[in-house]
Amino acid sequence: MNTSAKPDTRPADPRFSSGPCTKRPGWSLDALSDVFAGRSHRAQPGKAKLARVIEQSRTVLGIPEDYRLGIVPASDTGAVEMALWSLLGLRGVDVLAWESFGAGWASDITKQLKIPDVRILNAPYGALPDLAQVDFSNDVVFTWNGTTSGVRVPDGDWIAKAREGLTLCDATSAVFAYDLPWDKLDVVTWSWQKVMGGEAAHGMLALSPRAVERLDAYTPPWPLPKVFRLTKGGKLIEGIFKGATINSPSMLAVEDALDGLDWAQSIGGLKALIGRSQANFQAIEAWVEKSDWADFLAADPATRSTTSVCLAVTDPWFAELDGDSKTKAAKRLAAILDDEGAAFDIGSYRDAPPGLRIWAGATVETQNLEALFPWLDWAYGRVKAEFS
Repeated sequence: MNTSAKPDTRPADPRFSSGPCTKRPGWSLDALSDVFAGRSHRAQPGKAKLARVIEQSRTVLGIPEDYRLGIVPASDTGAVEMALWSLLGLRGVDVLAWESFGAGWASDITKQLKIPDVRILNAPYGALPDLAQVDFSNDVVFTWNGTTSGVRVPDGDWIAKAREGLTLCDATSAVFAYDLPWDKLDVVTWSWQKVMGGEAAHGMLALSPRAVERLDAYTPPWPLPKVFRLTKGGKLIEGIFKGATINSPSMLAVEDALDGLDWAQSIGGLKALIGRSQANFQAIEAWVEKSDWADFLAADPATRSTTSVCLAVTDPWFAELDGDSKTKAAKRLAAILDDEGAAFDIGSYRDAPPGLRIWAGATVETQNLEALFPWLDWAYGRVKAEFS
């Protein structure tokens, strides 16, 4: 680690935030020139734009034709909550929680919905729960990619194909970065702001035929807010899945989502998106292998996220600091990088161990990561000198 001289080349794009993440290469406001503005989204051209987001998402991701796919309010959070409130309660629930979002879903299921038969399968930051313990006679709620821990499930092999319950998967930082086993996922949620660099406020909800069957046959025992309602008169509201969103969407955000999907298709679709993310991760992997102060928070290589890459400080000097000093040193590291214009928003999540979180999804250029690495070493050297 060379800390003697400040690097002389900054990343051309220092936006390594984990969400909203950076825009696609070459993006500008000109991408929004065809926005459907000043008109109702319920007008035919507006509905057509929304329907195109749905169909292009289906095409890029390879979502089965018999899955319903719709745009819903309140980003991925709204999509997950809509699914929890609308579908749970018929069976027991297994919730996997190894980072803040999974823990949040577990809290909502136990404290808000107050479902009595709930098992929470916990693991600390950097690890996964024992997937072999999941009971698929229950409904199962889990994140595919733990954005705040850099830990993901390795694949879908652990999910029972013949299952009694539903699988509800929060896939917001995974869905455009991994080839998901759709036949094993009954509910999948994501937002436009993760992986594709879209804007916030809107979520996507995919429902398998089994999930639709549950909605048609089951009425939850609690009152449902209007923005969570997927059924009316005991039947699925089909309009949601044809561009008739529950509340008024931002057509600027819709136009931006279309731009991202068009870009994805132009470079080769999901395969190309996965390849770009993996190339970025491999660059980080090569740097970590040489580093004398940083390592992945995820101990098992098979569970390391290739999008939201979380790093821990492993320098023995850092280990000797007390908890408060570790937090301050890690925040100072991120602040130096931000002040220098080398990397924005790469501090670890507030509930995670002190460290760094670097977004490496498909919209990030590998050359920008390679330009970042010398800055990481230089900034860490400054922090170590300041806190020693």
